[in-house]
Amino acid sequence: MKRISDWVILFLKGMGMGSADIVPGVSGGSIALVTKIYEELLESINSFDLQALHLLTRLKMAEFWKHVNGGFLLVLFLGIMTSIFAFSKVITFFIDHFPIPLWSFFCGLILISAIVILRDIKRWNLIAILMFPLGAVLAYFITELPLITSPETLWFTFISGAIAICAMILPGISGSFLLLILGKYEYILTAVNNKDLLVLGVFALGCVIGLLLFSRVISWFLKNFHALTLSLLSGFMIGSINKIWPWKKVLSYRISSSGMQKPLLTENILPHVYLLETGEDPGFLLAIFAFLFGVLLVVGLERLAHNFSRE
Repeated sequence: MKRISDWVILFLKGMGMGSADIVPGVSGGSIALVTKIYEELLESINSFDLQALHLLTRLKMAEFWKHVNGGFLLVLFLGIMTSIFAFSKVITFFIDHFPIPLWSFFCGLILISAIVILRDIKRWNLIAILMFPLGAVLAYFITELPLITSPETLWFTFISGAIAICAMILPGISGSFLLLILGKYEYILTAVNNKDLLVLGVFALGCVIGLLLFSRVISWFLKNFHALTLSLLSGFMIGSINKIWPWKKVLSYRISSSGMQKPLLTENILPHVYLLETGEDPGFLLAIFAFLFGVLLVVGLERLAHNFSRE
């Protein structure tokens, strides 16, 4: 039976996942992985099976709740939603006014998280070693994919939901970024604003189906190829830094659904080149402090969780 302190820590981990999900290019799955709840999250999602449906239809609610690890999912979900509602405006403010320190913070967080995860691999072999650069290269090319023009049909909306939700449990790639690549980011936002229940319902159905299927795939790989999977996922996290690199040169823009001009194509550049290209202060010293804060935050959370687990 979990103690109150365990539930509080789980709630805080959920808040960390929610904060990451707000930021385009950052995945809540990365936070779940480094905070040691990734595998339990996958197992809890996978527990929504025929047995769970059988228990639910027979109104055996207590057994159903225990079968799906309801307490864990509820507390984690509350943490995620609390963070989204509490910090969405704050993080949006930082994205608009202090992007370089914010992206530097997440670069530090992701880099040290990948190192922490690699440290958990006990048995290394040649294939496990090769999985790391493979994951990094795959994530890098995903972040470099051009945006596509997609049909505004219900079947593609369903597929978009199934693909985008995978980012929730795939460290390194964000769902909002995948929707942007698929050409459905503005479309779904418009559906939310217009309360288009048909589009949102089909999208949500795609999310549910995609989550249930993809979580089983990842769980199978973790159970059968644990070291290889962790190495690949760590590589994914490193490769995703290409998307959140703090210093970028905007090559072209797009008009959002709200009529605002947003960067469309960008190119990563070094801090001193950023000054020459944009004429703006690269804020290198502040970026270093933000980067170190991200590193120290992960290290501190890991030690805190370790101390609680020893009690």
